Amino acid sequence: MTHTAAKIGVIVCSSRKPRACPQISQFIIDTINSLPLRGDRINNTILSLIDLAEWNLPMFDESDVPSQVHDPTKYDHAHTRAWAQEVLRYDAFIFVVPQYNWGYPAVVKNAIDYLYHEWKGKAAMVVSYGGHGGGKCNAQLRQVLCGVNMIPTATGVELSFPGREFTVKAARGKNLELDGSGKNPAGVWGGAEREQIAKAYNELLKIVGANGLQKAWKSATMKLGMAKKEISRKYQKNDQAAADAHAERRAGSGSGEERRAAGPSSPEAAEH
Repeated sequence: MTHTAAKIGVIVCSSRKPRACPQISQFIIDTINSLPLRGDRINNTILSLIDLAEWNLPMFDESDVPSQVHDPTKYDHAHTRAWAQEVLRYDAFIFVVPQYNWGYPAVVKNAIDYLYHEWKGKAAMVVSYGGHGGGKCNAQLRQVLCGVNMIPTATGVELSFPGREFTVKAARGKNLELDGSGKNPAGVWGGAEREQIAKAYNELLKIVGANGLQKAWKSATMKLGMAKKEISRKYQKNDQAAADAHAERRAGSGSGEERRAAGPSSPEAAEH
């Protein structure tokens, strides 16, 4: 069975420079693209990077509460309208986020807070990283995503730095050799981490698939409802046309009976 390609945005949730987040985000994309296709997996999934540093959104500056804005063209600022259109492009998101002081960076909270309906109902997967994997950051961000009515995967991915030397390289934005180009052919994060990514990603796709079915069902229901209304209108038109024709026939028949009841209309006709 052929499925529509799901568009998934991989959000780079760090804006500091230098930084390791773009490398780790690309590692997530490469790992996902290397996974074997499964029966429950959507074919031709498109993964695209969304770098919050490049978006460079100012601190939230809209006059309205986002949950009250139902039309993305009605935001005050051009940067908000552009951000809304970007988020609307995707079916799901993977947030790749470093842990800062037991929490997530302000840049990702700010990006989330700009919008509401554009996030609502979409699937989300959180990949955190840090000295111990960023578990606190992961849990906090998943809670925030629930706050905008997103659907996080049950599995969160936590990538731990293997040692101080690696941590220093990451902090300085050095090449982390995540592709296995260094001493370790399997890369820094091998079997266990890749299995965790695969598990979370397949959960993400199941949510996307369920959302797609729900949307298709709603669309089909709406189309069926519209078809029923159209048929009803046609029947009403036909019934009205039949009633009008019947009324005209009755009117014509009544005129003839009235003429016959009145008798001959001239002396000549009376003589006959």
